[in-house]
Formats: sequence, C-alpha cells, structure tokens
Amino acid sequence: MMTVSRRARARHIFTLTVAAVFAAAAAAIADDGPAAVQDQAWAIHAQATVVDQAHLAFAAPYAGANSLASKAEGRETLDITLFAGLRPWRGAEVWLNPEIDQGFGLSNTLGVAGFPSGEAYKVGKAAPYVRLQRAFFRQTVDLGGPDTPVDPDLNQLGGRQARDRLVVTAGKFAVTDVFDANAYAHDPKHDFLNWGVIDAGTFDYAADAWGYSAGVAVEWYRGPWTLRSGVFDLSNVPNSAQLDPNFSQFQMVEEIERRFTLAGQPGSLKATAFVTRGRMGLYADALALAAQTGTAPDVARVRRYRGRSGVSLNLQQQVTEDLGVFLRAGVAGGGAEPYEFADIDRTVSGGLSLKGRPWGRNGDTFGLAAELNGVSRAHQNYLAAGGLGILVGDGRLPHPGGEGVIETNYDIPLGRLLHFAVDYQLVANPAYNRDRGPVSIFAGRLHAQF
Repeated sequence: MMTVSRRARARHIFTLTVAAVFAAAAAAIADDGPAAVQDQAWAIHAQATVVDQAHLAFAAPYAGANSLASKAEGRETLDITLFAGLRPWRGAEVWLNPEIDQGFGLSNTLGVAGFPSGEAYKVGKAAPYVRLQRAFFRQTVDLGGPDTPVDPDLNQLGGRQARDRLVVTAGKFAVTDVFDANAYAHDPKHDFLNWGVIDAGTFDYAADAWGYSAGVAVEWYRGPWTLRSGVFDLSNVPNSAQLDPNFSQFQMVEEIERRFTLAGQPGSLKATAFVTRGRMGLYADALALAAQTGTAPDVARVRRYRGRSGVSLNLQQQVTEDLGVFLRAGVAGGGAEPYEFADIDRTVSGGLSLKGRPWGRNGDTFGLAAELNGVSRAHQNYLAAGGLGILVGDGRLPHPGGEGVIETNYDIPLGRLLHFAVDYQLVANPAYNRDRGPVSIFAGRLHAQF
C-alpha cells in the first residue's frame, strides 16, 4: 500500500492551497470583457498548475540507477507563471515569464522514456524556487491578404494580423513554443501529460533541464503554407541545467506546415526536422571502450563534436465541432546519444480529443492517446551492457521490447478560470524492458489561468 510522509502531505497541502488562492485572485482580477482586443498595448496573465501523480507497485526482478521505482510511489509538482507583455510599436511584443516551481517527477524523472508528466522537470526541488523561464521579443510584419483577429492569450497580445506575414521571435523561450505544435496534444497544463504524446518523442529539441533555450525563430505565413526556421543554443553538456555560454553547440530546426480542409473540417500537416551540432558520444565507441577497460559503458567518456538529426510528422484533423484527432511519427539518429529530450530513436503516437457536448457537458474534454517508442540496435546494446541514458537505464536489458503507453484523461471546468483533470496511463515495457512492468500511473491536475 502506498504511504505518504508527513512532509509530503505538507507539500501537497501547500500546493493545493496556493492553487486555490491563485484561482480566487484570478477570479477577482479577470476581465469579463470581449475576447478580442484591438491593438492591445500591454497585458498581464498568470497560471498555476498542480499535478499529483502516483503509480502502483509493479513486477521488477532488478533495477538500475535510472529505473522507475517498483514500489508504489507518489509525487507532486507545482508551477506558477506570470506572463507580462508589452507592445513597444505596431507588430512588436516583449514578454517576460518569471515562474515559481516546486516538486519532483516520479523517481526523480527517471525510468520511462516517454515520461508520464510534462509538468515534471529534470531538476526537482522540495522548496519553491523562482526562475525566469522566458524573456523574448516578437515582431510580426504583415505581408498582405485579409486581416484576421488575434485573441489575447498567454504570451500573445490581442489585435489583428494579416493572413500573409513574417514573424520573428528572439530571446529565451521553448523551441516547442514555435515548432511541433498540435491543437489536441501539446500542452500538459490543458491536455495530455506524457512527454511522447505532447511532443514527438524523437524531437530532441535544444533545451536546458527545464525545457527552454536561447535562440531565434522565423516563420513565413503565406496562404495555407507556413515555413519555420530556427537556431537555438544547446545545454553545455547533454541533459544539463546550463546552456552553452558560447553558443558553440547549437541546433537548427526547420518545419513546413500545410493547412487544409477535409470534408469541410480544418486540419494541418507539419514536417519538422532538426540537426544538432555538439559534443555527443557514439554508443559503439562507448561499448568499445567498456570492453577495453572492463567497466560499464558511458557515452560521456567518448564525447566528440559531431552531429545528430531527426525528422517527424505531425497531423491534426478536426472531425466534427466536438471531435479532433492527431497523429505523430518520428525517427532520429540512433548511433549517437540524444542530447536533451528523451531516450527515443523512433516513435509513433496518436489519439483523439472529444468535447463533452454529446453527453450534456459542454465544457468537459475527454482525451485518449497511445504511443509506441523504440531505440536503435546500438542504443539497445548500450542499455543492455549497463549504460545509462537521459531518463532510462535498468543496469541490464536481457529481454528488450518496445515501450508502449496508453493515456486517457478527463478535464472538467470548475467555473470559468479553474479546471480539474484526472489522468491514467498504462506503461508497458518501461525503459524498453520486458522484465519490468506493466505500470499503472494515476494523476490529478488542478489548473487555474487568467
């Protein structure tokens, strides 16, 4: 039976209290005016999200340094973000996002390649701390075509923009703020939680341990097409909390999007590619060195400046006013270690999002998703020999298999500004290991936003 320490209960009470106070403040501050604002000059928004997640005990004859704990375990995370925006001149926006974070992912965010909580960072702390997660400038240049309204939102001032336009974003932000977006599976504060569902698991995007980088992205919108291109700073060493101070290690990202209608319903298809240039280790080199020294393989000991690339597809399609579906698939170079994101060399995921209107709950949303992740033969051999990855490493891997995840959730509005969601995930072969699992993971999410 799962036990919770007194300190953990105190943290849970603290996070729930913060969320409740935040929701009350949001209700008092929020404007009941129209959704769209013409040429909004400035804005203040905020959000708070609490996720309490736990898994049941599961079968595991052995464990390694990066294994998911086989005993029942519960963890919580909290983040509170301020979104402060200003328009210095027409088409320009400046945004700052200071954030309070606290909490841990299950097993210190280890043990599953498609990790079950996008609200859990690779750095966990018991006490709340403050970071400036985003600080960026955006310039939109209208190039023609009919104007469309822009509703005020987080990191978005209200106003109007032309159909054809050029958008330049520079500063500190998340690569996934611009690339690999999907209306139904992209935001752990609103839809799914699993890392491999909200983004392509093979999209090894540049980021610090919190998921943010420094760089520049350019987007060119013309009719139904959009071209996106960006260059971003890598962390100083793979999976690090610090970005490279000299920008000598970097990543280039390209994306092409085609919007369309199918049976009168809107949809889009994106193709995203990345090339990473930095100090990475090859699995074959790590295994060769381990054979010479009689030690466990370690890619950190064979890192050299080299490249790694990957490509993914991202489809979203509205089926009816209430139902939308999505699909992602991706592959990445499996000879070198992933630099930032997850131990995934190939992936496919998909699912649906259904509004509750058919059963009389207009504001509710039901989500169902599945993903299947895999690694290259070289990557598999490295894990089997006792090597550790970004998130996984059971010390051995005598019976490898694909890591499969099924996730379902149900989101309920509690008034206009507060949402509560329940989430369940079933993970088969966690860390590609048929000897461990399956694992049942449950979560509750409380989210307030204005």
